[in-house]
Amino acid sequence: MNPLNPLFTIVIVALALLVGAAAGYFLHRYQTDKALRDQQEKSATILKGANEQARLIEAQARENAQKALLTVEQDIKERRAENSREAERLDKRRTELENRADKLEQREQALNKRQSAVDRRANEMDKLYEQEVVKLEQISALSQEDARKELFAAVEKEARADMARIYRQIEAEAREEGERRARKLIADAIQRVASEHVAEVTSSRVTLPNEEMKGRIVGRNGRNIKAFEQAAGVDVIVDDTPESVTISCFDSVRREIARRALTRLTVDGRIHPTHIEKVLEEESKAVDKIINESGEQAAYDANIAGLHPEILRMMGRLKFRTSYGQNQLAHAVEVSKLAGILAAELGADVEISKQSGFLHDIGKAMDHNQEGTHAGLGAEYCKRYNVNAKVVNAIASHHHESEQESIEAVIAEAADAISGARPGARREDLEAYIKRIKNLEDLTNSFKGVQQSFAIQAGREVRIIVRPEEIDDLDSSRLARDVAKKIEETMQYPGQIKVTVIRETRAVDYAK
Repeated sequence: MNPLNPLFTIVIVALALLVGAAAGYFLHRYQTDKALRDQQEKSATILKGANEQARLIEAQARENAQKALLTVEQDIKERRAENSREAERLDKRRTELENRADKLEQREQALNKRQSAVDRRANEMDKLYEQEVVKLEQISALSQEDARKELFAAVEKEARADMARIYRQIEAEAREEGERRARKLIADAIQRVASEHVAEVTSSRVTLPNEEMKGRIVGRNGRNIKAFEQAAGVDVIVDDTPESVTISCFDSVRREIARRALTRLTVDGRIHPTHIEKVLEEESKAVDKIINESGEQAAYDANIAGLHPEILRMMGRLKFRTSYGQNQLAHAVEVSKLAGILAAELGADVEISKQSGFLHDIGKAMDHNQEGTHAGLGAEYCKRYNVNAKVVNAIASHHHESEQESIEAVIAEAADAISGARPGARREDLEAYIKRIKNLEDLTNSFKGVQQSFAIQAGREVRIIVRPEEIDDLDSSRLARDVAKKIEETMQYPGQIKVTVIRETRAVDYAK
């Protein structure tokens, strides 16, 4: 055995232990460094995520803050605009009040000056009168009482002479003009009989449960009847006819609304201005419904389809219009049927003829509100809703205001004559009367400050409702005078026309 082997073995083992220790050290250090690097990378990742989240939160916060700022700015802008408008309104109101106060002050100063001038003039006249009396007494050497007696005696003598002369003149005129006056009396009688038709077609009678109801309709100091006439635009006549009153108005629809409303009020028993307005509004809606239903029913009775709803509604208004005792809606249905029969016999277009006969008088439902004849108005209205051109021509030409272009137009005219059986001249009298009434209302509505106007009592009176904020009490008197003067200058009418201006101020508030 070699003695060097154990030593060599020891050295080898020592070297191996040293190498192992070094390798363990480096391995441990490597693992430690790797763990540190992993921890640093993880920390960096976490820090990056936190920074990104913080950036997003910051951006969202900035966006929310910007939105809130915009909302606040918009709200501030709106409030400033509202405050500006309110300030302008208050300034305008203040200016108006100041102007009105200045005008009132100026008017008061002018009145004071005028009153002072009148007082001075009166004092001067009194002094002059006293001076003249003294002078007359000195000149005549008579006292005031003696002068009065002599003056009365002279005046009485002169008056008796004038009376005798006037008596002789009246007797001469009576003999000379007796025949003319007799003719005038006969003409007045004829005119009175002729006017009964106007009363028939422009008035409606309302039956009352008892005579006491007349007093309730009139109300204290006429309050109820005035409120009813003003709101309905009609004239209510309370006369000696037992248990009935008469409603007069040239507009048949307006008269029907008033009749239904007054009938309902008398049945209900609650008659006062507020309830009157409510009932009138409800009955106006009810009459509108009746007009629609009547137009549709009339088209069904005449066996006519395809008409526009507005045309049927306009035809329904004829339910409340009569012409010398003949209801115009029934007349339209009758003319339509007659025209259809005639067209079938002559080989013409039956449907065109029936529509022409049904619509020929549709203009009578609107000629109160527009300028022109009922034939021209009806043709223009139907043309607006795409009615057949032949039907439009038949409507326009059934009184020969335009040329008839088809046999259907001739048939519609013949059917109208068969159904009407009345002279055309008498119909023109009624149309002229209605046109005069309408012109009277249009004239009064043309004045500034007029809210509504109603011609009543067959055109013998016009009632004007003014806006109280535009027309004061003094201006109301001036307006009545101006309207009367304008009527005298521009219109022709029998007798006289009474002009009544109504100014009413209402104060309304609500309990909440």
